[in-house]
Amino acid sequence: MSERLSFKKRNGANPAWLALPLVVFALITLTVGLVARLTVREPYATPFFHLFFMDTLEMKAWLATAAVVLACGQLLTAARIYKLLRFPPQGRFYHRVHRWSGRAAILLTLPVAYHCVFLLGFSTHSPRVLMHSLLGSALYGAVVAKVLIVRSSRFAHWVLPVAGGLLFSILLGLWLTSALWFFTTALSAT
Repeated sequence: MSERLSFKKRNGANPAWLALPLVVFALITLTVGLVARLTVREPYATPFFHLFFMDTLEMKAWLATAAVVLACGQLLTAARIYKLLRFPPQGRFYHRVHRWSGRAAILLTLPVAYHCVFLLGFSTHSPRVLMHSLLGSALYGAVVAKVLIVRSSRFAHWVLPVAGGLLFSILLGLWLTSALWFFTTALSAT
């Protein structure tokens, strides 16, 4: 018992609090996966949202690419906030850039997720598609878990960077299994 008390005093956080974001992550991931699994796959006859792109797949690839570019900016600003990189200016500038670029990245994923979850659903017909479906199911669970961690001071100092790294990894994995595949495979066929 004294070991637990000394752990709490050293880190200022109770490790039991880690259960909350992990449970939220798991519940949201399972919910999105189940909803996507129950989706009746429809062709893109009447796309809900495609902006000025030629087709829905192109829209999804470009929005996902923009989200990953913003996520790379997230890595740079987080490194600056944690003083791993040092470049001007000083002050809270990078905190604001980090916060708003994260919001923009998540907003860019919403039309993509709508099409993937409600029109295509969860699929397992190839390893790439299975991996994409699993990562897609986990994306918003990771977002909500990270927001819970950001908004609380009950976690050890290492938890937030780990949650951010997990979210970045999921988004990058989604991009690699979708947009990169689209740019290299679908566009090379034309």
